[in-house]
Amino acid sequence: MRRSKWKGNFIDSSIIKLSNQNKKQLKIWSRRSVVPAFLIGATVLIYNGKEFKKIKITREKVGFKFGEFSTTRRYKSKQ
Repeated sequence: MRRSKWKGNFIDSSIIKLSNQNKKQLKIWSRRSVVPAFLIGATVLIYNGKEFKKIKITREKVGFKFGEFSTTRRYKSKQ
């Protein structure tokens, strides 16, 4: 299900607070939040449940959720 348009995008309040700080490397635990436009050009660390994954935010990533760029599962290759 999608979120209603009248509600707008969900951005966790901790990410909005981080926007005033240095945009070099921000640690983000909220994978359900939408990537905001004010983070373009910043490098963020997204928590996947075990470790932080380093992701550079570009214009193409705005509007997607942070969780889409940090996978939580490892897939075994067949050998």
